[in-house]
Amino acid sequence: MPELSFVEQPERDDLGAFVARAVRLDGQTVVRLRNRDGGRVDAWVATPFDVLATRTVRGAVEPGDVTVSGNELLAALAVSRADRIDPGRVMDMQWRSALPPLAHWQVVEDQLPAKVVTDLTDRGLEVARENVGPHGTPPASLLDQTVLTVTGDGLEVKIPMRCLFAMSGMGFLGSGGNVDPDEHVRITATDAWLRIDARFGAVVRRRHALLPLLV
Repeated sequence: MPELSFVEQPERDDLGAFVARAVRLDGQTVVRLRNRDGGRVDAWVATPFDVLATRTVRGAVEPGDVTVSGNELLAALAVSRADRIDPGRVMDMQWRSALPPLAHWQVVEDQLPAKVVTDLTDRGLEVARENVGPHGTPPASLLDQTVLTVTGDGLEVKIPMRCLFAMSGMGFLGSGGNVDPDEHVRITATDAWLRIDARFGAVVRRRHALLPLLV
């Protein structure tokens, strides 16, 4: 049986908010929990926007890399206030996304005003509401549209709208009118991945589509 432990109560509350947002976006979501150095746990979810979202809290999970039901983890966090909880059934086979590397990230921009990001997101959401697809989702052309290009440390990183929608859906930034003007987001990248870190979490996505395997 897996076990998840926390250093302090605010850590479990932070994780609970993260999981609640993920479940709201996708009622069948699973959460991957992985230990990392320094007594921390990375929680990962795959959002409906084909973008990964992550939040790090201080604590530990056993086994050190396990995937559980989002609904069961959320219920466990809500019901038990103990320092150690059972996060739910192991569902490792339900995780189908590659995770980015831990090393070799370059800082492309660390002073991008959060207000710029929220304004772009709000405008994108307005367009999305006017162009809802047949399944109630924004068209792929809108999701894949580059809305921001940042350069730094020899890299040029193009950020698609789907990354901003994922940040908004996960509540990583407040609404445009409630964002601290001094708040910033941080953009890092590797050759293959981009990451946007905000106050309440980060979104991660491959920078380039994977090439199909030749048969």
